[in-house]
Amino acid sequence: MNMDELLLRTFRPGDEDAFRRLNEAWISQYFSLEPADREVLDDPRTRILRPGGQICIAEKGGEAIGCCALIAIAPGELELAKMTVAESARGSGIGRKLLGFAIGVARQIGAHRLYLESNTRAEAAIHLYQQLGFRHIAGPAHPSKYERANVFMELPLVSGKDLVTISGNGAH
Repeated sequence: MNMDELLLRTFRPGDEDAFRRLNEAWISQYFSLEPADREVLDDPRTRILRPGGQICIAEKGGEAIGCCALIAIAPGELELAKMTVAESARGSGIGRKLLGFAIGVARQIGAHRLYLESNTRAEAAIHLYQQLGFRHIAGPAHPSKYERANVFMELPLVSGKDLVTISGNGAH
């Protein structure tokens, strides 16, 4: 593989530091780190992987330049969280590719719904979520762990076998 090529992959041992560093950078730039951030960033294996979630990584030149977590929140439901791309790599479509990859991973895990929390200050991220099919919802079923959360969205997931096509004579 060319070292300049983007590699999208799931978590590998050793990714913990990059996951923490990438997230601390963007959260600290726009908000402040909250206790719920620390819980996940300090122990992603226990908080994300063990309960059935996954961490997706965007890598270029052997360096993690983007990440996002899929956190199990209920049977068949995952929260898309901690999604970021290194500031130096923003604006190049990596976030879109990473999000598309994460949606595919969520389907492979067996999720039927993705949920996310964001903030109105993250305009570019919210726009990207909308472009890839996320829709705004009134709010979470349970109070958010994050004071900064004021945008709530979901994406219902269906597998290819669940899709219905419509033709002239009805559903097939």
